[in-house]
Amino acid sequence: MLCGKLHCPIIVKARSLAKHSHVYNLEKLEGSSPPSVFVGRIGYPKVYIGPMLPPYHGDTTILDEPEAWIGRPIDEIVDFRYSLIRGKTAVNINEPQRSGRLLDLLQEVAMSTRSVDSEASFTHKPRDNLSVDDISQPFGPSAPLKSFRASAGSADRNIERCFYDHSLKANQAALDLHRRGVPVSKIQRSFCLGMFGELPRRKLVPTRWGITAVDNSISLSLLREVKQYEPLDSYRTYFFKNLDNIFLAVFMPGRWSFEWIEAWFPGTVWNSNGVSPQLMGDYEGSKERTTYAEVGGCYYSARLAAAEKLVSEQHQASVLILREIHKGYIMPVGVWNVRESVRAALGTKPKEFNSLQETLNYAMSKLTIPLNRWIQNSQTLQETLLQRRITDFLGADKK
Repeated sequence: MLCGKLHCPIIVKARSLAKHSHVYNLEKLEGSSPPSVFVGRIGYPKVYIGPMLPPYHGDTTILDEPEAWIGRPIDEIVDFRYSLIRGKTAVNINEPQRSGRLLDLLQEVAMSTRSVDSEASFTHKPRDNLSVDDISQPFGPSAPLKSFRASAGSADRNIERCFYDHSLKANQAALDLHRRGVPVSKIQRSFCLGMFGELPRRKLVPTRWGITAVDNSISLSLLREVKQYEPLDSYRTYFFKNLDNIFLAVFMPGRWSFEWIEAWFPGTVWNSNGVSPQLMGDYEGSKERTTYAEVGGCYYSARLAAAEKLVSEQHQASVLILREIHKGYIMPVGVWNVRESVRAALGTKPKEFNSLQETLNYAMSKLTIPLNRWIQNSQTLQETLLQRRITDFLGADKK
């Protein structure tokens, strides 16, 4: 417990590895892929791709379905990750056609609507990768593939249609699938395997980058629609807790703007030796964002959830989302946690107020960091609280 955390991340990972250690001695593995595939980023543009499967058959969907992980303890999520053994083969992302039959099989797996019975053999026993730090996300062991086989699955017709449409742009494919209710995680999986876009331009995308690319692409498309709606006429506040994270979203009357601020408490990943919470965030106004957010993928995951909510209500708003990360969040588990937690927050009944002051009073009753620190780090709050608008003067004239 020298790290000061409430729960040791290394021990959590080690226990999960020990639970599955009998599988790591096998050079041949049979099981049902959730379905799950992975595209690495080390060595880019020559990266490793391959299937991910557990050592047993049946419905394993939950092992790679982050949409279903909200409310589950972090130990269980780590178990899901370590249950999947990854086979890998090096390919050039710009020349996916040279990867041969393996890529074809992986694309068939990615399109499946259910778990796919698979068989993988490796050049050596999978190596566990217990990382003795609290920064790396949990991932199961991996080994170079010698061969891979998968049974025929039932393809998702929506994904299949986009896959065989060689003139449909990747961004439009992602949006179409989202509108048809295909889970974002499945869209991301197919996108990373180069399954969308105009045929000559298709290429593989590392999984970590592809997740954010899809969140960004879909949310940008939805926001073009949002900006055509009338603004909200009240202040709405949404609240949700998950994995010792507090998420608080404020929707304010006005044109679209978005700000995401996260506060890492002492003893957490990005503030391990600090004595006070460290705040970081990013902001965009009504114009379409063209630069990458400094806080990374969480920004785009949260923005997607906000855009989905506004489209469903056919309103636009100025959106501020605050996140407090407390000591119980012992390791990062992925940006899915932000997307699904904000979605869960926005799925609750909001507290509605007629003024920003009432809204902030309520917000501060749910958060532990005082208001002045949020204001110091928030462009939205500074503009709203400290700048007078022309309508203020017009109102004064009427009086």
